[in-house]
Amino acid sequence: MNDTHTLNEIAELLALARRPLFITGAGISAASGLPTYRGTGGLYANGLNEEGLPYEDVLSGYMLRTRPELTWRELLRMAQRLAGRAQVNEAHRAIAALPHAVVLTQNVDGLHLEAGSRNVIEIHGNLRELHCTVCTYRRPNEDWQNLPIPPRCPECGAVLRPSAVLFGEPLPPEALTRLDEELARGFDLVFSVGTTSLFPYIAEPVALAASAGIPTIEINPEPTAVSHLVDYRLRGDAAQILPRIVETARSREG
Repeated sequence: MNDTHTLNEIAELLALARRPLFITGAGISAASGLPTYRGTGGLYANGLNEEGLPYEDVLSGYMLRTRPELTWRELLRMAQRLAGRAQVNEAHRAIAALPHAVVLTQNVDGLHLEAGSRNVIEIHGNLRELHCTVCTYRRPNEDWQNLPIPPRCPECGAVLRPSAVLFGEPLPPEALTRLDEELARGFDLVFSVGTTSLFPYIAEPVALAASAGIPTIEINPEPTAVSHLVDYRLRGDAAQILPRIVETARSREG
Protein backbone atom coordinates (compact mmCIF):
# COMPACT_ATOMS: atom_id res chain seq x y z
CA MET A 1 0.00 0.00 0.00
CA ASN A 2 1.08 3.59 -0.72
CA ASP A 3 -0.90 5.38 1.99
CA THR A 4 0.65 8.24 3.94
CA HIS A 5 1.09 6.14 7.07
CA THR A 6 3.09 3.50 5.20
CA LEU A 7 5.25 6.11 3.47
CA ASN A 8 5.94 7.76 6.83
CA GLU A 9 6.97 4.41 8.33
CA ILE A 10 9.43 3.85 5.51
CA ALA A 11 10.74 7.41 5.81
CA GLU A 12 11.36 6.83 9.51
CA LEU A 13 13.38 3.70 8.72
CA LEU A 14 15.38 5.63 6.12
CA ALA A 15 16.04 8.49 8.54
CA LEU A 16 17.55 6.01 11.00
CA ALA A 17 19.49 4.02 8.40
CA ARG A 18 23.25 4.45 8.14
CA ARG A 19 23.86 1.89 5.39
CA PRO A 20 20.88 1.81 2.98
CA LEU A 21 21.13 -0.17 -0.25
CA PHE A 22 19.16 0.80 -3.34
CA ILE A 23 18.91 -1.93 -5.98
CA THR A 24 17.67 -0.39 -9.22
CA GLY A 25 16.58 -1.59 -12.64
CA ALA A 26 15.13 -0.16 -15.82
CA GLY A 27 11.93 0.92 -14.07
CA ILE A 28 13.70 3.73 -12.22
CA SER A 29 14.59 5.30 -15.56
CA ALA A 30 11.10 4.95 -17.05
CA ALA A 31 10.29 8.52 -16.02
CA SER A 32 13.41 9.57 -17.93
CA GLY A 33 11.83 8.36 -21.16
CA LEU A 34 13.63 5.02 -21.31
CA PRO A 35 11.68 1.80 -21.84
CA THR A 36 11.80 -1.02 -19.37
CA TYR A 37 12.85 -4.45 -20.61
CA ARG A 38 10.50 -7.19 -19.49
CA GLY A 39 7.59 -5.27 -17.99
CA THR A 40 4.37 -4.28 -19.72
CA GLY A 41 5.23 -2.18 -22.77
CA GLY A 42 8.91 -2.95 -22.33
CA LEU A 43 11.64 -3.20 -24.92
CA TYR A 44 11.33 -6.98 -25.10
CA ALA A 45 7.56 -7.14 -24.68
CA ASN A 46 7.06 -8.18 -28.32
CA GLY A 47 10.00 -10.56 -28.16
CA LEU A 48 11.44 -10.30 -31.68
CA ASN A 49 13.35 -7.84 -33.83
CA GLU A 50 12.60 -7.21 -37.54
CA GLU A 51 14.55 -10.32 -38.56
CA GLY A 52 12.41 -12.40 -36.23
CA LEU A 53 15.24 -12.90 -33.74
CA PRO A 54 14.70 -12.65 -29.97
CA TYR A 55 16.12 -9.40 -28.60
CA GLU A 56 18.05 -11.31 -25.97
CA ASP A 57 19.83 -13.15 -28.79
CA VAL A 58 20.47 -9.95 -30.75
CA LEU A 59 21.99 -8.29 -27.67
CA SER A 60 24.18 -11.26 -26.77
CA GLY A 61 27.91 -11.74 -26.75
CA TYR A 62 27.53 -14.56 -29.27
CA MET A 63 25.69 -12.34 -31.74
CA LEU A 64 28.27 -9.58 -31.34
CA ARG A 65 30.95 -12.08 -32.33
CA THR A 66 29.05 -13.64 -35.23
CA ARG A 67 26.82 -10.87 -36.60
CA PRO A 68 28.07 -7.64 -35.03
CA GLU A 69 26.01 -5.48 -37.39
CA LEU A 70 22.76 -6.75 -35.79
CA THR A 71 23.98 -6.19 -32.25
CA TRP A 72 25.34 -2.76 -33.07
CA ARG A 73 22.13 -1.70 -34.81
CA GLU A 74 20.24 -2.40 -31.58
CA LEU A 75 22.94 -0.80 -29.42
CA LEU A 76 22.70 2.38 -31.50
CA ARG A 77 18.94 2.43 -31.08
CA MET A 78 19.38 2.16 -27.33
CA ALA A 79 21.99 4.92 -27.36
CA GLN A 80 19.81 7.19 -29.47
CA ARG A 81 17.01 6.83 -26.94
CA LEU A 82 19.48 7.77 -24.23
CA ALA A 83 20.85 10.75 -26.13
CA GLY A 84 17.48 12.06 -27.21
CA ARG A 85 15.29 11.46 -24.19
CA ALA A 86 17.18 10.34 -21.11
CA GLN A 87 17.40 12.88 -18.34
CA VAL A 88 17.98 12.40 -14.65
CA ASN A 89 14.60 12.14 -12.94
CA GLU A 90 13.40 12.79 -9.40
CA ALA A 91 14.02 9.20 -8.30
CA HIS A 92 17.70 9.44 -9.27
CA ARG A 93 17.95 12.80 -7.49
CA ALA A 94 16.27 11.47 -4.37
CA ILE A 95 18.79 8.65 -4.00
CA ALA A 96 21.68 11.01 -4.79
CA ALA A 97 20.54 13.23 -1.90
CA LEU A 98 21.53 10.40 0.47
CA PRO A 99 25.35 10.53 0.65
CA HIS A 100 25.56 7.32 2.67
CA ALA A 101 23.49 5.25 0.20
CA VAL A 102 24.97 2.43 -1.87
CA VAL A 103 23.43 1.91 -5.32
CA LEU A 104 23.50 -1.45 -7.08
CA THR A 105 22.15 -0.79 -10.56
CA GLN A 106 21.54 -2.98 -13.58
CA ASN A 107 21.17 0.11 -15.76
CA VAL A 108 23.82 1.10 -18.27
CA ASP A 109 22.45 4.63 -18.74
CA GLY A 110 24.77 6.32 -16.21
CA LEU A 111 21.94 8.41 -14.74
CA HIS A 112 22.73 7.58 -11.11
CA LEU A 113 26.23 8.97 -11.55
CA GLU A 114 24.92 11.97 -13.46
CA ALA A 115 22.51 12.68 -10.61
CA GLY A 116 25.40 12.73 -8.16
CA SER A 117 25.24 9.39 -6.37
CA ARG A 118 28.68 8.67 -4.94
CA ASN A 119 28.75 4.91 -4.42
CA VAL A 120 27.34 3.24 -7.53
CA ILE A 121 27.99 -0.35 -8.57
CA GLU A 122 27.18 -0.71 -12.28
CA ILE A 123 26.80 -4.47 -12.26
CA HIS A 124 26.02 -4.57 -16.01
CA GLY A 125 28.69 -2.06 -16.99
CA ASN A 126 27.88 1.10 -18.96
CA LEU A 127 27.61 2.66 -22.40
CA ARG A 128 30.04 5.51 -21.70
CA GLU A 129 33.14 3.71 -22.95
CA LEU A 130 34.07 1.65 -26.01
CA HIS A 131 36.81 -0.95 -26.11
CA CYS A 132 38.26 -3.27 -28.72
CA THR A 133 37.20 -6.90 -28.79
CA VAL A 134 40.77 -7.98 -29.65
CA CYS A 135 43.42 -5.49 -28.50
CA THR A 136 43.71 -3.14 -25.50
CA TYR A 137 42.35 -0.04 -27.26
CA ARG A 138 39.60 1.82 -25.38
CA ARG A 139 38.14 5.29 -25.40
CA PRO A 140 35.23 7.29 -23.98
CA ASN A 141 32.29 7.51 -26.31
CA GLU A 142 30.17 10.65 -26.43
CA ASP A 143 29.05 10.62 -30.07
CA TRP A 144 26.86 7.65 -30.89
CA GLN A 145 25.21 9.42 -33.79
CA ASN A 146 28.19 9.16 -36.14
CA LEU A 147 29.38 5.65 -35.38
CA PRO A 148 29.48 3.19 -38.29
CA ILE A 149 27.77 -0.18 -37.88
CA PRO A 150 29.80 -1.88 -36.54
CA PRO A 151 32.54 0.54 -35.42
CA ARG A 152 36.11 -0.66 -35.90
CA CYS A 153 39.23 -0.32 -33.78
CA PRO A 154 41.60 2.29 -35.26
CA GLU A 155 44.59 0.26 -34.11
CA CYS A 156 43.81 -3.31 -35.19
CA GLY A 157 40.58 -3.12 -37.20
CA ALA A 158 38.57 -5.43 -34.94
CA VAL A 159 35.01 -4.64 -33.84
CA LEU A 160 34.58 -2.17 -30.99
CA ARG A 161 32.02 -2.73 -28.27
CA PRO A 162 30.62 -0.80 -25.30
CA SER A 163 31.69 -1.63 -21.75
CA ALA A 164 28.24 -3.05 -21.04
CA VAL A 165 27.41 -6.67 -20.30
CA LEU A 166 25.56 -8.41 -23.11
CA PHE A 167 23.34 -11.45 -22.64
CA GLY A 168 25.32 -14.61 -22.03
CA GLU A 169 28.40 -12.75 -20.80
CA PRO A 170 29.99 -12.78 -17.33
CA LEU A 171 29.58 -9.83 -15.02
CA PRO A 172 32.50 -7.40 -14.63
CA PRO A 173 34.92 -8.80 -12.01
CA GLU A 174 35.53 -5.34 -10.52
CA ALA A 175 31.81 -4.77 -9.99
CA LEU A 176 31.36 -8.21 -8.44
CA THR A 177 34.25 -7.58 -6.05
CA ARG A 178 32.75 -4.26 -4.98
CA LEU A 179 29.35 -5.88 -4.45
CA ASP A 180 30.87 -8.64 -2.32
CA GLU A 181 32.72 -6.06 -0.24
CA GLU A 182 29.60 -3.98 0.32
CA LEU A 183 27.50 -7.01 1.21
CA ALA A 184 30.18 -8.09 3.69
CA ARG A 185 29.96 -4.69 5.37
CA GLY A 186 26.21 -5.14 5.67
CA PHE A 187 23.17 -2.92 5.21
CA ASP A 188 20.47 -1.78 7.59
CA LEU A 189 17.79 -1.07 4.96
CA VAL A 190 17.26 -2.43 1.43
CA PHE A 191 15.19 -0.90 -1.37
CA SER A 192 14.41 -2.73 -4.61
CA VAL A 193 13.33 -0.15 -7.19
CA GLY A 194 12.10 -0.70 -10.72
CA THR A 195 13.51 -4.18 -11.24
CA THR A 196 11.86 -7.53 -11.85
CA SER A 197 14.69 -9.09 -9.79
CA LEU A 198 15.04 -12.11 -12.08
CA PHE A 199 18.82 -12.32 -11.73
CA PRO A 200 20.06 -14.10 -8.58
CA TYR A 201 22.62 -11.38 -7.76
CA ILE A 202 19.79 -8.81 -7.77
CA ALA A 203 17.33 -10.85 -5.73
CA GLU A 204 19.88 -12.21 -3.26
CA PRO A 205 20.53 -8.97 -1.30
CA VAL A 206 16.79 -8.65 -0.73
CA ALA A 207 16.49 -12.29 0.35
CA LEU A 208 19.51 -12.00 2.68
CA ALA A 209 18.10 -8.86 4.28
CA ALA A 210 14.67 -10.40 4.73
CA SER A 211 16.09 -13.52 6.37
CA ALA A 212 18.17 -11.36 8.73
CA GLY A 213 15.22 -9.21 9.78
CA ILE A 214 16.52 -6.11 7.96
CA PRO A 215 13.66 -3.95 6.63
CA THR A 216 13.02 -4.30 2.89
CA ILE A 217 10.99 -2.12 0.53
CA GLU A 218 9.99 -2.69 -3.08
CA ILE A 219 8.83 0.06 -5.45
CA ASN A 220 7.46 -1.36 -8.68
CA PRO A 221 4.15 -1.11 -10.55
CA GLU A 222 4.00 -4.88 -11.06
CA PRO A 223 4.69 -7.95 -8.90
CA THR A 224 8.26 -9.26 -9.11
CA ALA A 225 10.40 -12.19 -8.02
CA VAL A 226 10.97 -10.59 -4.59
CA SER A 227 7.51 -9.15 -3.89
CA HIS A 228 6.70 -11.99 -1.51
CA LEU A 229 9.86 -11.31 0.53
CA VAL A 230 9.64 -7.59 1.24
CA ASP A 231 8.15 -5.88 4.27
CA TYR A 232 6.70 -3.00 2.24
CA ARG A 233 5.45 -3.24 -1.32
CA LEU A 234 4.74 0.10 -3.01
CA ARG A 235 3.06 0.06 -6.41
CA GLY A 236 3.76 2.93 -8.75
CA ASP A 237 6.37 5.20 -10.30
CA ALA A 238 9.60 5.54 -8.32
CA ALA A 239 9.98 9.14 -9.55
CA GLN A 240 6.83 10.01 -7.63
CA ILE A 241 7.23 7.77 -4.58
CA LEU A 242 10.94 8.00 -3.70
CA PRO A 243 11.14 11.82 -3.44
CA ARG A 244 8.30 11.81 -0.88
CA ILE A 245 10.06 9.19 1.22
CA VAL A 246 13.48 10.85 1.04
CA GLU A 247 12.15 14.35 1.72
CA THR A 248 10.28 13.14 4.80
CA ALA A 249 13.30 11.12 5.97
CA ARG A 250 15.69 14.06 5.66
CA SER A 251 13.32 16.29 7.61
CA ARG A 252 13.54 13.80 10.51
CA GLU A 253 17.31 13.34 10.56
CA GLY A 254 19.25 14.65 13.49
